Amino acid sequence: LLKTNKVKADCSSVIISKKMSHAPHTEKKYDVTYYTKAALAGGICCSVTHAALCPVDVVKTRIQLDPVKYNTGMIGTFRQVVNAEGVRALTTGLGATGAGYFVQGWFKFGGVEFFKINLAHSLGEQAAWQNRTAIYLGASAMAEFIADLFLCPLEAIRIRSVSDPTFPKGLGAGAARMLKTDGVLGFYAGLGPILFKQVPYTMAKFAVQGKVAEALYSASGKTPAQHSASSNLGISLGSGVVAGVAAAIISHPADTLLSKVNKAGAGGTGSTTSRLVNIAKEMGFVKLCTTGLGARCVMIGTLTAFQFGIFDSVMQLIGASRFHFHDPNSH
Repeated sequence: LLKTNKVKADCSSVIISKKMSHAPHTEKKYDVTYYTKAALAGGICCSVTHAALCPVDVVKTRIQLDPVKYNTGMIGTFRQVVNAEGVRALTTGLGATGAGYFVQGWFKFGGVEFFKINLAHSLGEQAAWQNRTAIYLGASAMAEFIADLFLCPLEAIRIRSVSDPTFPKGLGAGAARMLKTDGVLGFYAGLGPILFKQVPYTMAKFAVQGKVAEALYSASGKTPAQHSASSNLGISLGSGVVAGVAAAIISHPADTLLSKVNKAGAGGTGSTTSRLVNIAKEMGFVKLCTTGLGARCVMIGTLTAFQFGIFDSVMQLIGASRFHFHDPNSH
């Protein structure tokens, strides 16, 4: 009976043990409650940041979709859109953005924590420390794949509402219109490029943020637990900026393709793959990598910094502490 209860306890949660120099052996429990808190914090941080940057995303998408018309840079395009359509045009797709990225953030941040902790537990503390970058990459790739299955339909609605002036601006009305004109598969027309964009983006985002934060903590000579809440927040924001810019550059070609393929008629007729190939040929490699890149670096750098800052703040507020890799040989 005792053995049975022990097996059940081990299966219900992951126990990560951390040995601190000159301190007693301590344990932290990572169970369903922890993962739910991480998912909630992830949903909040992604929804809030993407919704707040909706105007920047509208401008970025316009530049990507019609670089000939919108060729005056980010600030100039802001003015161009407002002069032609009014300030409310900058909030186009706000509902789909907020809802889509709450769902995506739920599965992304919650999933990264789940896969990261369980991979670390399965490898053991020493092997996990030595392979922490690979764990970051693998955990974020798996979590993002799942998250994108839920994000894709809402992202398709958002892009269509930004690119087509006649498309309904509300989330419900937009979904109904797309279902009627494109069918269920229309919601997933951009799944290939969204995976191509989001998976490398998220892998770079979490791996770079983890490495930069680790370097900052190492330079300070203190562990996260030894820093104040404000100091940890500063490290989250600083490492988030670096991670966001790196992730934006890596994923930008796929982001441009995603914006284009969701525009009605782009890439001609045929399968999504053939349309993507046509769009890539029409734009050329350089334009594919650089069109709208400045606006996206500003957007993603800011967004990622605040995402990690909000995530850590919400986790602290609801009584959870984010998992950090630990060198068992440190003294």
